[in-house]
Amino acid sequence: MSGDNAARDNGDLRNPLKVERSVVLPYAPESVTVARQGLCTDLRALDVCADRVDDAALVLSELVSNALRHASPLPGHAVGVSWRVEVAPGAAPADSWLEISVRDGGSSTMPRVSRPSLSGLGGRGLSIVQMLAGRWGTEMDATTTTVWAVLEVATEGHGGLDPNDAGTVDAAAVDTGALDADAADMVELELRIERGEPAWSGPL
Repeated sequence: MSGDNAARDNGDLRNPLKVERSVVLPYAPESVTVARQGLCTDLRALDVCADRVDDAALVLSELVSNALRHASPLPGHAVGVSWRVEVAPGAAPADSWLEISVRDGGSSTMPRVSRPSLSGLGGRGLSIVQMLAGRWGTEMDATTTTVWAVLEVATEGHGGLDPNDAGTVDAAAVDTGALDADAADMVELELRIERGEPAWSGPL
């Protein structure tokens, strides 16, 4: 995967392992898979627990899919994807984290969690993100929208997250690659802001 990538260092509890990557991908469904594979490769190289790799891949897939489904592309018909991960081997999960962000050309609505009917096939993307991420939010300006999420991670040697924490979603049970044009992962929200004025949102 092309893009800016800061090489990881050989960390310990005082000097954790770090990876930063930022890529610009085509505004196309195939970019969901490309971004997910790149993230998983980086996390596995850092020995992140398999269940959290799956969670992170699902969060990234939902954010990229939402951008492709609901927003305009960036100049060059592209979408921006980046992640930063810091892992302290052997430390508690709270000491290791992953931040994922997806940037697009914006839309007329602000991303927010919707509440689809039980029989509805779509509308659950940001609900999944909210459940798996410790924090998530949106930053908007006149020309771009960035949706970000932060997850706690742990190395394989630590044994994963506290079992009392919120449960995870089975990635195999969710079709993250399909971009159903009729699915709605957002509800419309009229923004009353002046051009160039930033706006933010978070979990509702």
